[in-house]
Amino acid sequence: MAENTDKTLRNKLIYQIFIRNYGEKGTFKKVEEDLSRIRDLGTDIIYFLPIHPIGEKNRKGTLGSPYAIRDYRGINPEYGTMEDFISLTEAIHEAGMKCMIDVVYNHTSPDSVLAAEHPGWFYHREDGSFGNRVGDWTDIIDLDYTNPELWDYQIETLKFWAQYVDGFRCDVAPLVPVEFWERARRETKKVRPGCIFLAESVEPGFILHLRGRGIRAHSDAELYRAFDILYDYDIQEFLTGYLKGKSSLQAYADAVNRQEYIYPDEHIKLCFLENHDQTRAAFLVPDKKALRNLTAFSFFRKGTAFLYAGQEFGVSHLPTLFDADPVSLIPEDGTDLTELIKILSKLKKNPAFTDSIFHAEAPLPDVLVAEHSEKEQPGTVCPQNGETKKAAVGIFSLKGKSATVPVPLPDGIFHDEISGRETEVFRGMIRTFGEPVLILPGKASKGAAK
Repeated sequence: MAENTDKTLRNKLIYQIFIRNYGEKGTFKKVEEDLSRIRDLGTDIIYFLPIHPIGEKNRKGTLGSPYAIRDYRGINPEYGTMEDFISLTEAIHEAGMKCMIDVVYNHTSPDSVLAAEHPGWFYHREDGSFGNRVGDWTDIIDLDYTNPELWDYQIETLKFWAQYVDGFRCDVAPLVPVEFWERARRETKKVRPGCIFLAESVEPGFILHLRGRGIRAHSDAELYRAFDILYDYDIQEFLTGYLKGKSSLQAYADAVNRQEYIYPDEHIKLCFLENHDQTRAAFLVPDKKALRNLTAFSFFRKGTAFLYAGQEFGVSHLPTLFDADPVSLIPEDGTDLTELIKILSKLKKNPAFTDSIFHAEAPLPDVLVAEHSEKEQPGTVCPQNGETKKAAVGIFSLKGKSATVPVPLPDGIFHDEISGRETEVFRGMIRTFGEPVLILPGKASKGAAK
């Protein structure tokens, strides 16, 4: 596990922004004007897709992908100037938030500064031409990390940006040697103590595909050597499988539970429902109550909460990476999750979510019951019945339907932290009305067992 990973990252909310599509005309200044709204959601960290100049050669679409970077040390003039970016980072810090930027270290655009100045730092085909190892990424060429000079340049670049930002989201991190990331982490923390490293880990199938082609691709277990937070792609297929009616909700719960024992105790997962590569949650889950439950579960899980700009307003359209495609920052079809997210992000700060044992199950086909249990201190005698002390219990109806649900709580009256109302557990069952319920048993209401 990476040294000094802060478990309180499990209490944070990351808000992702693609500058180009943030409002009608995305700029650094536009985002700076909207910081109060973003902060009031409960956001702790704002993460920006790549902010650098985009290559023109083999460009996809009109404006090109932000992941086809021409100059790692420059600023995309579409978004503003370096001074505008520094002003934005300072405003983010003044608002009590942190800033994270995307770094794309597996590849550059074919007409990048590095390709022109250091062609020997790149992967080459048998005929000597530039190329890449993933065929459909036609607008980029791969870097070759057998060159130690490339390591030095990339780390110096991270240290330069670490003067202004608090962390890095590292694109397709499994394709870059984990040994590089370990060194990069150590050296960058000298400039920015506490610098956060978030890895875009990838789907198991993609890892196997790459390894089958003789390409080194790191597993999540390997990446945790260098990173604080990893994407949730190891289990994403189980969630989308359930939402598409192809697999059971219990299969998803089992996948979530596996993370609890296959990764180090300090592991942190990025609990996203959507991002710039994935179908919008509101598209997959058009029912408003169901979407509220799914959103609540994503915050309740053990890991860092995550929103892609527009998710709070139920935006169902996934903007393209290659052209101007503004995201409307107003409620779509009457969907506004803002107040729910404010409640959830505040609850997320509770220590119950920092260092617990997490478990989820589906006692009914479309209902999840999940719990955070307190860890016992060493030497403590475990209860004879094997029960652990519950720190938080959540009930989530993923079809938005009323149900009577068995819960791991004693009979009594409890306070629902989401609705603010009292709710009863009777004979081990609780009645829900299609809305998420979150109980902190330590805050027992009248008649509830402590």
